[in-house]
Amino acid sequence: MDFDFTDDQEQLRDAVRKWVDKGYDFERRRGIAKAGGFSREAYGQIAELGLTGLYIPEADGGLGMGPVEGMVVMEELGRGIVLEPLAQALISGAVLAGYAPEAVKAAWLPKIASGESLVVLAYQERAARYDFEKCQTTATAASAGDGWTLEGTKSIVPAGDQADAFIVPAMAQGKLALFVVERAAAGVSTRGYGTQDGGRAAEIVLKNAPAALVTLDGLTALAHAIDIGIAAACAEAVGVMDKTLAITVEYMNTRKQFGVAISSFQALRHRVADMKMQLELARSMSYYGSLKLNTPAEERRAALARAKYQLGVSMRFIGQQAVQLHGGIGVTDEYIVSHYFKKLTQLEMTFGDTFHHLGEVSSRMQETAGVFA
Repeated sequence: MDFDFTDDQEQLRDAVRKWVDKGYDFERRRGIAKAGGFSREAYGQIAELGLTGLYIPEADGGLGMGPVEGMVVMEELGRGIVLEPLAQALISGAVLAGYAPEAVKAAWLPKIASGESLVVLAYQERAARYDFEKCQTTATAASAGDGWTLEGTKSIVPAGDQADAFIVPAMAQGKLALFVVERAAAGVSTRGYGTQDGGRAAEIVLKNAPAALVTLDGLTALAHAIDIGIAAACAEAVGVMDKTLAITVEYMNTRKQFGVAISSFQALRHRVADMKMQLELARSMSYYGSLKLNTPAEERRAALARAKYQLGVSMRFIGQQAVQLHGGIGVTDEYIVSHYFKKLTQLEMTFGDTFHHLGEVSSRMQETAGVFA
């Protein structure tokens, strides 16, 4: 299999990396985190690069690219621990393009592609424990037969109090369906708060809130949306880990003990080698997950669970080792590596933590488990 990137993909990587290096340095990120964890200006700059329309067809104003390009972009944003939730634009663009009726596509896809509107997935509910099939939110068809209204609460919605609309799963006619709900609509209230990594999320309460139907086959569409999110989180984590390792090595080459750089100590060199091994394991599984995004649902779901499990193991190991190799400075807010550690900690729990995905992998091995005569 050819794992070389095309010239276009390398140019895309270079463009994003240059923006991160020059336009989203650590000081700007700290300022955005202190101001609430989301910058519409920074999100607009990401949109100017065309990244918000990555998964949206060209006919709807997007770039019409695929999972590999998405992976390349998310890796580079991960290197800069960018707070603005581009992954949500990838999810909403792909889901609406793939499942929504023409009227909904026309209303939202061009605005998502241009960055004018931020549409985020609001699927998590209290006590669901990463099981997206558990949904207490309900949808009721209007008596006149035109439109729907939603009742329920969604938790930890990325940039929920800043987004323009939400993609919301709700029970309709006895099964899960997907809807688009505008944040400014009557009956919608949000409560925003900062997240562990410096970003922003919100609780969303829907009380008789008007909604536009995306699809009544919501389970299929939601599973696809979450797998896109998992692939994006995996790619982003690879970028975060890559930069975390580079920062750690740079620190070890400059920090001296007993008159020599601590990078000369064999025991510490072995720990860095183990970090590198975990990084490359994670990178290969991120590639695997992204390449499986367009395969049949059951194959895709299994692949993304495997990828997220390995990424979770690698994120925890690399984050913890980076802090240990830095010593006390590794957990201070003033030093950059602590922010990478917090980002890895949060990504490990995004779209299901390591133990959840270990269970997902195990459940798909039931038919082949055990000892055979």
